[in-house]
Amino acid sequence: MSRLLPIAASAALALVLWQALVVLAALPPFILPGPARVAETLWASRALIAEHAGITVAEVLIGLALGAVLGGLSAIGLAASPAARRLIRPMMVFSQAIPVFALAPLLTLWLGYGLWSKIAMALLIIYFPVTSAFFDALMRTPQAMLDMGRVMGAGPARLMWHIRVPAALPGFASGLRLAAVYAPIGAIIGEWVGASKGLGYLMLLANGRAKIDLMFAALIVLALFTLLLHMGVDRACRRWLDGTAAG
Repeated sequence: MSRLLPIAASAALALVLWQALVVLAALPPFILPGPARVAETLWASRALIAEHAGITVAEVLIGLALGAVLGGLSAIGLAASPAARRLIRPMMVFSQAIPVFALAPLLTLWLGYGLWSKIAMALLIIYFPVTSAFFDALMRTPQAMLDMGRVMGAGPARLMWHIRVPAALPGFASGLRLAAVYAPIGAIIGEWVGASKGLGYLMLLANGRAKIDLMFAALIVLALFTLLLHMGVDRACRRWLDGTAAG
């Protein structure tokens, strides 16, 4: 509850400022609808928004799960192999120079207009943060712990799984927290480029038909989902780390 109060206060302040801007600037609804109008549209179109939100949620959750698994395995592979670090890590860094938005049309062309092109976008946008955070944590394992493991006869595999990975779990958790924020961005970008369902598609459709209140309603649902996803991942990571430390 103590963590929710600042969020609720910030949301209330944002709503007040939003309404004040609409009133003081005398903005028409097709430019910026007021909070009450958006809330009314959100309730009236709840079934339509829920249908599209379900697609986006599925894309984000699947992309997040795949990105976490692939990012974690990639970080372990890079930490375990100097050759992989020399060959693959520069390619990973170079891939970040390519705007993700530019890849969306290619993914749509290759994977179609369904879920998988959006899942791929979400995966691409979170893969590097998860891999980078976990890899950096793996490479910062205290030398004293590694020396102790070697004295006790542990080989590279045992050092990795019993010392380096447990010590690096906070870094992996940090990467997951970032991924929870970035994953919806990737899914929405994919829906903007080519989709027939999803919140991103609904926002484009509403904008094209000048239904700005519906566009804002979909945007608010997306923002709330992202906030809840980040809070859920953060809570799960805290419980996971606390359980690991207790064990």
